[in-house]
Amino acid sequence: MTAAPDLRFPSIDGLRAFEAAERLGSFERAADELHISASAVSKRVATLEDLLATALLLRQPKALVLTSAGRDYLPQVRAALGLLAAMPLHQRPSQRLQRLRVTTPPTFARQLLVPQLQHFTSAHPHIELELLLSIPFLASGATDSDIEVRAADPAHTAGTVLLADRVLPVIAPALLARLPPLRCPADLAQAPLLRTPLEPWTPWLRAAGLDWPEPSSGPKLVDLGLTLEAAVAGQGVALARPTLAWHWLDSGVLQPLFNITAPGANPYLLLPHDSAGAAGQFAAWLQQICSAAAARSSAWLSGLA
Repeated sequence: MTAAPDLRFPSIDGLRAFEAAERLGSFERAADELHISASAVSKRVATLEDLLATALLLRQPKALVLTSAGRDYLPQVRAALGLLAAMPLHQRPSQRLQRLRVTTPPTFARQLLVPQLQHFTSAHPHIELELLLSIPFLASGATDSDIEVRAADPAHTAGTVLLADRVLPVIAPALLARLPPLRCPADLAQAPLLRTPLEPWTPWLRAAGLDWPEPSSGPKLVDLGLTLEAAVAGQGVALARPTLAWHWLDSGVLQPLFNITAPGANPYLLLPHDSAGAAGQFAAWLQQICSAAAARSSAWLSGLA
């Protein structure tokens, strides 16, 4: 079949740039997927619009919005790209990769996720994972991640509970040796208590039968991992979640004080996500490793009684 002389064919690159920018909501995210710059994505879309003599996307400050022409054109573009992508000769291993962006709190990532991550990547070589760290107290709005873990109150944040930890005081052996004997919770009056707004002492103090106010002196560490590191360095007693402090507790670098526990300030939640594809596979795997960590923590805490 011979094309009519006045028929104008758009470039495949232009169609891909338009489809990716609309689907992902920004030139920047489209650029990440296409492995080009955001300005290149914008130029390819602009070239396509020039060819069609009509605007397809409205460039608004916080989003890209389809024009009426764009809404009509997009399904045809996706159908054409789908036909081309389905041809085996067009497929390479790199093209079959699924990209997955995951955001988690720092200590959750370092102590629970990263040590197990090789098991997931080995089992799912077709998934290219990007791991981002959220910032405590600032991770309250929506993100552009495919999977997000957040420490939050489930009564106010929709999501599936991954870990509902309990906490107890822990101490470095060197500090324990320097302090007067700590035989009962009231003896903590003679010990420095490490502070973090992410894990306040008040719930544990009440569980221990102490009506003390929240500690008000000493450095305030706005990160659970930093608080544990300060405890390892012998700077004070920390409230720890065994799931996060496991390797220090297992090695004896940190020791538990007493056998009294209290619920952690906020459980780790898996926020709503796409249940299919790479996101669904990662979410299922994440729930498995958290379930195993919770079971190990529960067994260890039972052994303290």
